[in-house]
Amino acid sequence: MTTPPAADAATRAVRASRLAAQGLDEGFPSPAAAIDRLVCVQAQDLAAAKWVLGARVPGSDEEAIDAAIDAGQLLRSWPMRGTLHFVAPQLFRPILQLTAERVLQRAATIHRREGIDDEVAARARTVAVAELEGGRSATREELQAAWERAGIPIEGQRGYHLLWRLANEGLLCCGPIETRARQRFALLDEWSPAAPGSALDDEEALARFFLGYARGHGPVSVRDFAWWGGLTMAQARTGVAAAGDTVTAFDGERFVAADAAPVPDAPAGRQVLAPFDEYFLGYGDRSAFCTEADALRVVPGKNGLFLPLLIADGEVVGTWKRRPPRRGAVGIEVTAFDAMPALDEFRPAFERWASFWSLELAELDRAS
Repeated sequence: MTTPPAADAATRAVRASRLAAQGLDEGFPSPAAAIDRLVCVQAQDLAAAKWVLGARVPGSDEEAIDAAIDAGQLLRSWPMRGTLHFVAPQLFRPILQLTAERVLQRAATIHRREGIDDEVAARARTVAVAELEGGRSATREELQAAWERAGIPIEGQRGYHLLWRLANEGLLCCGPIETRARQRFALLDEWSPAAPGSALDDEEALARFFLGYARGHGPVSVRDFAWWGGLTMAQARTGVAAAGDTVTAFDGERFVAADAAPVPDAPAGRQVLAPFDEYFLGYGDRSAFCTEADALRVVPGKNGLFLPLLIADGEVVGTWKRRPPRRGAVGIEVTAFDAMPALDEFRPAFERWASFWSLELAELDRAS
């Protein structure tokens, strides 16, 4: 395989635990259950993020994910790392409380360059509330047109940065489905109201955040948590300490949720995963399931674009892409890493992917 033969019992145990934590062994009963476990799923590519969840919910299809979005069970916004994610609604505000200040500080230079100061943001906020209050929603273009009518320029990336800032300030979020790849915008407090008595102090929020991360991704280290959550190391350490006995040591540096179910010693299964899937993206240290050389093949040129993945027994063994439909069926081209299992072993997983998208699957071929 692509990791060293010293992918010994300890490494296999990490893989098996992570597959189980992420629902890639037996799955979850619903999209809501999947996001409750994973807490956050990177979702700047909405269609890809739907399959991140679909791969973990046996028998689901795109319609089931869309229904969960429209029911408010999956909230999509910018909770961390300055990037769109699906996020468990009950944890969105506590996470934003921990992350928004640093994210907005890092964006200050760009916002100054775009001419977005506190006064402009306040005016944009007033317009957005007037457009959306009362349970209404709007497309990005409709909101930007309203700002332009109010004398707030939106040329270039300015309109996007206003949306992003107001979302990080807790005003806006993504709302109803518009198309396969787009949602409309809504007011956060109307689309996903805060539960009574749900406010937490920072230490409590960090404890909940780390417990959720460990439960849905474990075993994880403090550094994994800091990277994944866009936190400082000090915040990450506080979260681990505050989580107390709700988490337990897995090995010398990693933790799992204390209520995690026992898992097999050896990982098993074949998975077809989306680009930006949490199984790869959810860790700062990916050495347990992918060599450094193969990680560069997943993110060619370190350009920030992650390719779709093939997983065998918990290890990243290749990438894949769909071919244009031919005679109504979609073929798949696979780029195999060293010693990837026989391609036919992945066909059931590709059949599941095709069913999710209501597609007919054609041939699977290795890239020449």
